[in-house]
This record gives sequence, C-alpha cells and structure tokens, in this order.
Amino acid sequence: MTKRQDYDDIPGTFVFDAERSRQGYGINMFCMSLMKEENRKAFKANEAEYLKKFSLTPEQTEAILKRDYNRMLELGGNIYFTAKLGATDGHSFQHMAAVMTGSTQDEYAKMMLAGGRSVEGNRSKSGKDKPSKASSGKTKAKSTTLTKRK
Repeated sequence: MTKRQDYDDIPGTFVFDAERSRQGYGINMFCMSLMKEENRKAFKANEAEYLKKFSLTPEQTEAILKRDYNRMLELGGNIYFTAKLGATDGHSFQHMAAVMTGSTQDEYAKMMLAGGRSVEGNRSKSGKDKPSKASSGKTKAKSTTLTKRK
C-alpha cells in the first residue's frame, strides 16, 4: 500500500519519488529507448508492437499511444524521459507543456513570460493550505523582471 505524502495534495502535481519511479520503470525505459534512431524508427513503424518489449500496464500503454503526457506522469513517467517521446514526434518541450496545461504554445509562452500560473487555487486539493482570514489581505507579487546592468 502506498503511503500518502503531503505533496499528493498539490493539484496537478505528480512528484517523481521512489514509488513513482518504481511504478513508471517501464514507461521510462521505453522513453529512454527512443534515444537510438533505430528504436525511434521501429516505434514509429508499429507503436503498439514496439511497446510490447517493455513491462507496461495496459493504462501505461494507452497513455503512451494517446500521447497523454499528464497520465504518463501520473503512472510513473519522468518528465525528462517522456520528453523523448515528444521529440520523437517532432515536438518541442514547450509544445508538450502547452498540451499538458490545456493551452496553445503561444498562450503557454505568454503565461510563462508573465510569471507563470497563479498559486491561488493551485495550492491544495483539500483546501487545507488556504490563507487564514487574518492573512487574507491581498499582496502584490514582487516583480521578477531582470534589468540590464549599466
């Protein structure tokens, strides 16, 4: 039985810990195999057949075939390994991140340039980390704009 971690309460976050590493071994070994050109060609020629070489659950196989990157992470995939699948398909990491956040590449780039997602509503699934009423005054975020040295 898996031990519940504090970070499991963060919405949309799948921390790649030891348990998830064990769970996703097959996904990650598959993704690493894509570093070799001959493996990329074999995979693209018959994806379902190529995946049979790896110890994958039916859910993991389905996530890979559907290119459901969020599901791959949930099932133990490491983001840096799954990026190899995106690259095999000719996609940039920015493209993958946009897909994973449900936005276009342009929307994703603009969001990141503006400082990323707001933490409001993204702190906790259970709501246990909501600011108390005493500290609920709105605070302005500090500027993260870098300026050139003179």
